[in-house]
Amino acid sequence: MRIARLQTSAGPSYAVADATGWQHIVDPFADRLQYTGASTAFDDAVLLAPADPRVLLGIAQNKGNNDHVLPIQAWYKSPHSVTGPEARVAIVRDVGTVNIEGELAVVIGRHASKLTAENALDAVLGYTIANDVTNVDQVPIDEKNFQSKSGANYTPLGPWIETDIADPESVPTEVAINGVVLAESGSFNLGSTVVQTLVYVTGWLDLEAGDVIMTGAPRTFLPVVPGDRVDISLGGIGTLSSTIV
Repeated sequence: MRIARLQTSAGPSYAVADATGWQHIVDPFADRLQYTGASTAFDDAVLLAPADPRVLLGIAQNKGNNDHVLPIQAWYKSPHSVTGPEARVAIVRDVGTVNIEGELAVVIGRHASKLTAENALDAVLGYTIANDVTNVDQVPIDEKNFQSKSGANYTPLGPWIETDIADPESVPTEVAINGVVLAESGSFNLGSTVVQTLVYVTGWLDLEAGDVIMTGAPRTFLPVVPGDRVDISLGGIGTLSSTIV
């Protein structure tokens, strides 16, 4: 099932895709979906970030391309940085290199506390794409990832939530800049698996429906400059596009 969050004249509305378009629903986290009767054609839809998290977490030491001695660690990123598909990302000037990072993002579907390897995925509503924009040269001087990860629209999410991912540990990722594919990898290259990440995070912090965990950038990070078009594609989900300004 594909779940989107649409801009409508009455405000944001969740919707489910079928063969004819987006069918509006009341609550994507309900045990049984309730349809409102409203619908939006695919071509007419204005897609917002598919989740509106109260908690947005990133996972450090999970790039799959280093020998960092620290174990898995999570860090907070402000939900105020979240934006949707086709966003214009105004990168911070005069702070050095800015990278985009293509990541698989987990959208929590219910209260989740002290999950285990056996039940971790039961707490997941589905998966979406995250672009974790980063002021790279701030990382060495900013242990808390505040300066390095802050900026207007620094967390594009979307284009929707996909609930039917058979194996989140095997999702391929492709990142293109200006139409040229420059990075190919996937969740199979993460240092810590999706399940391990869920177990770790909920061992310390209870999560609620709509919260989002960005699982890491396994060699899917690239420098960008104003004018660049970024397309992050994840197998089974789709493509999240942004423009750097």
